[in-house]
Amino acid sequence: MSIQLRAQDLSKRYDDRVLFHIPSLTLGPSDAIYLKGHNGVGKTTLLKILAGLTTPSSGSINGDEISTFHRLFKRKLFRDVVYLHQSPYMFDASLVDNIRYALPVTSQKGLNSRTRAIHALRQVGLESLADEHCSVLSGGEKQRLAMARAWIVNPSILLMDEPSASLDIESTQGIVCLAKDLLDRGSSIVITSHQQNGLTNLCDTQWSIENQGLTVTPHLRIIDEEIKQIEPITHNILGN
Repeated sequence: MSIQLRAQDLSKRYDDRVLFHIPSLTLGPSDAIYLKGHNGVGKTTLLKILAGLTTPSSGSINGDEISTFHRLFKRKLFRDVVYLHQSPYMFDASLVDNIRYALPVTSQKGLNSRTRAIHALRQVGLESLADEHCSVLSGGEKQRLAMARAWIVNPSILLMDEPSASLDIESTQGIVCLAKDLLDRGSSIVITSHQQNGLTNLCDTQWSIENQGLTVTPHLRIIDEEIKQIEPITHNILGN
């Protein structure tokens, strides 16, 4: 089930420096947002706040003040919001196990979980490396693995921090396919990127952090022929 995050008077400061102050912000359901801004304005910080990984200096989210927000967030929303780091964490394991570890504990064992993991790896072109240790991967391949791992849990909100920074066009397309599939299933995504690409082309709204505030504007949807031709992903073997 898709969720919505509603923030009020959200701010982040470091000593006397105000990074940003956002009077109101709404995310979800089914939003596709391109988050822009110069280096150092707080894009990553905002994503981490929305993921429950960083504490804001003030404000409330979904009506909960900061003093109670993180405790409630981790209990109620943590499994529904996924933050995809620019340098994603890898478990000390094979690619297929890195995917399986993202599943609920009760679903990690057995043939079905392996089948689901292999299917996810196939979407990002890593199926042939399924049983290899993740240490053999390049930076771009780790990014693709992290996206497959995020996709398999079907999050309500996926926050993507420079997801295509280490990827070529072909590799980016696999991530675009998974992001589009999540959108088609009702998830929301927020993407930061320094360049226009297939992922940003999925977005229909733009957030811009500037002058310590957040501007929300419609973002012209530019869909190239490759995105139009993406075939829907079959889910009957995934159980979701």
